[in-house]
Amino acid sequence: MDLPGPEWTQHVEQRWTRLGSAGRRGFSLLTDPDGMFRFAQSGVRQEDLEVLSRISERCPVKKSAECAARFREQGNLSFKVKDYRSAALHYSKAACHAGKSTEQLSLCYANRSAALFHLGLYSKCLEDVQRALDEGYPSHLRHKLTDRRAQCVNRLKEPEPPKAPSSKHQTPQTAEKKDGNIRPPAVRFTSEKGRHVLAAEDKSAGEVVLEDEAFSFVLIPGDGHDTKTSKACVFGTEHRYCHHCLCLTLSTVPCVGCSYAQYCGQRCASEAWRQYHCLECPAGSELLALGVLAHLALRVALKAGLKEVQRARHRYSSTDDVPPSACVRSDTSKDKPGSHSLSDLKVEESSRCSDPSNCYHGRSYLGIYSLIPHVMNHPPSLRFLLAFTMVALSQRLNEVGSLPEAWSCREQEGELGDWREEQSMLGATALRHMMQLRCNAQAVTAVRVKEDGGLAVRSSGEVRIATAVFPVLSLLNHSCCPNTSVSFSLGLSSEAPVSSASGVAVTIRTCKDVAAGQELLHCYGPHWSRMDVGQRQRLLLEQYFFHCHCEVCKMELTAGTGNLATASHGLRCERCGSSLQARAEVHVCPQSPCNYQISDTELQGRIQTLQRRLGRAVQLMEKDRLDGALRVLQEAATQADSILMKTHPLQGELADATARVFATLGNWTQAASHLKRSVAAVRCQFGEDSVELGQQLFKLAQLHFNGRDTQSALSVIPSAQRLLSLHCDPHCEELQELQQMEACLRGAAQHKDVLTQS
Repeated sequence: MDLPGPEWTQHVEQRWTRLGSAGRRGFSLLTDPDGMFRFAQSGVRQEDLEVLSRISERCPVKKSAECAARFREQGNLSFKVKDYRSAALHYSKAACHAGKSTEQLSLCYANRSAALFHLGLYSKCLEDVQRALDEGYPSHLRHKLTDRRAQCVNRLKEPEPPKAPSSKHQTPQTAEKKDGNIRPPAVRFTSEKGRHVLAAEDKSAGEVVLEDEAFSFVLIPGDGHDTKTSKACVFGTEHRYCHHCLCLTLSTVPCVGCSYAQYCGQRCASEAWRQYHCLECPAGSELLALGVLAHLALRVALKAGLKEVQRARHRYSSTDDVPPSACVRSDTSKDKPGSHSLSDLKVEESSRCSDPSNCYHGRSYLGIYSLIPHVMNHPPSLRFLLAFTMVALSQRLNEVGSLPEAWSCREQEGELGDWREEQSMLGATALRHMMQLRCNAQAVTAVRVKEDGGLAVRSSGEVRIATAVFPVLSLLNHSCCPNTSVSFSLGLSSEAPVSSASGVAVTIRTCKDVAAGQELLHCYGPHWSRMDVGQRQRLLLEQYFFHCHCEVCKMELTAGTGNLATASHGLRCERCGSSLQARAEVHVCPQSPCNYQISDTELQGRIQTLQRRLGRAVQLMEKDRLDGALRVLQEAATQADSILMKTHPLQGELADATARVFATLGNWTQAASHLKRSVAAVRCQFGEDSVELGQQLFKLAQLHFNGRDTQSALSVIPSAQRLLSLHCDPHCEELQELQQMEACLRGAAQHKDVLTQS
């Protein structure tokens, strides 16, 4: 959840009502976060903290020997059926609940080392062997670890198998990386757009235009369910990624104080404790209950430290939230999160910052603090919720936590215990960040490639794993049809300065050709291919406080008001097969001899029936009842053909599911035939240059590869590579697998030619 959960929100709404009209009016007139924080501070009572404590009990983070034993047993069960990856993750969950220096913790590490050994992760196995010994592994069992250590050492001495030759295909960004010469874009300021970013030179689609580093982030805990299938998920993002650098790992090191936080190694664990977790750890339940934005807002302020916060507050105290037209020189003057300027940044910022580049990169707190909090754009009741939440959290932290180094000036002066002055500054600053983050928070995503029901064909999709704030990325304006795409690099390298780096970097690439001086545009979420113009306009106004005037919105709004009848998306006339058009509450055929019409209610009912059939087929596939699934899908496809064009999204989903069934049966030719229909629907829905189309072509290439259709596979692979290279990191699993497939196919073709010639 981003904002606090419904129960806490309802409690604060009651407190808002009890203020009375005079109190609500007084709060509504407050325009700066400090005043709002002080107002809420005077109203928070012990009963409010007790309500928060009761709610947070549903998010337990205390260690539990009972839970440790249960998860370790689940790991043993997975190990027995040779599901070593699940076993390792279960053992990691068990380690999180086991106490420090206990036999239980040593057993968790020892068991996990066995799973890692079978996965071929010998270096990680050795680390776990040493951890088990350090935690007091039983002496009568130590010979097992000694033997495993010796086997790992021997395996690591063995020469690595030769790698498949790299593909001749080179993505635009990998070619550019060799130069290491990316001209930074310019930041401009206008009263209309606020700060915004312009390309410094001509860029072809796929080229890198900008790189940025997150100032801070908070990992998003999984909700325990797969969003596609509604099946229960045993492992969420919190079990797979380091909580400090987002490195994907199977061998986490748990926090010594709570069962929630876990890290890729002791290096990240120690740094997280020093920067922020020493304060967050005892209040982990409250932070989970109050949502990601409150947690991230607090962490941004904690990481900045007292001196940086004081410096930023002094620098920007007189210009906060001033409209652009009233204060053109203010670098805080932006009317929306993505409409910020970059060219005049270098001029206007010079009076405040000797080197403007120091203000706009991932390690610059000034770049974060200068983002507009949009105080008066937030409804008064929502501002009260945010302020009340931050006050309650601050008071809870004052009861249980200890200040990080960067906030512990008083302790250095010998004044221990009471930090109420710092608490108020920390809370008010975090409140400012919480309002900023409603507009400037960025979802950090990763492409997760997964097995589809045991198939040799792997599907993939974006998974949201964290919420972060990026100083430079926040300056890009929105477009519903953007000319850039973003991809994320996760984890700290061994050489990275862990004390200053976040571990999360973003690369912004052009997804279209961009000319020098052209504005770089980023999509905030509402995209033309996923929702209609009315939905986009409403969502952007509600969350980002602006009316979108991008080219696609203007075109759709003009078409919508200029034409009484607009084409319905992919709906088919049952009589003549023409595309239906929408008029009021009916859909009509535009062909005069036909004049067929159907009510929207009836049509939507028939579409919902098809969606239920699709869901039923997926359930049958998950139970390995493939014949039944295929029968349901074929019946649904017949019904869909009568009311939907082949390019309708639901037609694409039905074809994709049918391809999965045939692939499971090993009928690669039929699977590819149906997936091509899905590709056509995805191309129509998301566009020729979309990542969704690239992901479908990735699956189609796998089907051709598995079916040994060399010519078809080699014809699809370059298209999939081109699209994925526009949107994904060059080292992502999909691109790597495509390169390996291409190398294998070309090698086999060359070998066949040699045999033919001989």
